[in-house]
Amino acid sequence: MAAEVERVTKTPAVCGGRACIAGHRVRVLDVVILHEQNGWSPDEIVSGVPSITLADVHAALSYCYDHREEIQEEIRAERALAEEVRRDTPSALQAKLNRPPIKEAS
Repeated sequence: MAAEVERVTKTPAVCGGRACIAGHRVRVLDVVILHEQNGWSPDEIVSGVPSITLADVHAALSYCYDHREEIQEEIRAERALAEEVRRDTPSALQAKLNRPPIKEAS
């Protein structure tokens, strides 16, 4: 029988040390968000991220079930960072909309 391949790894220099699919920069939390929050099936995740396999998706979901609090904390941290960036980065579109209209040349 062949040795089982480790599909989920945590390496400090890869994805900030967060759990990811071995050999890829696809984090477990990315798979979890696609599955649980976006409602994607494992097959849809593989279609959307074709560099990973169905076994990789199931391994990521299994890792999440075994390390639920770790993944939930990573998701909270991602959301907090996104909110901070949104709050601190002005919208280029809104800035353009707020400009006074250009006067026509006569």
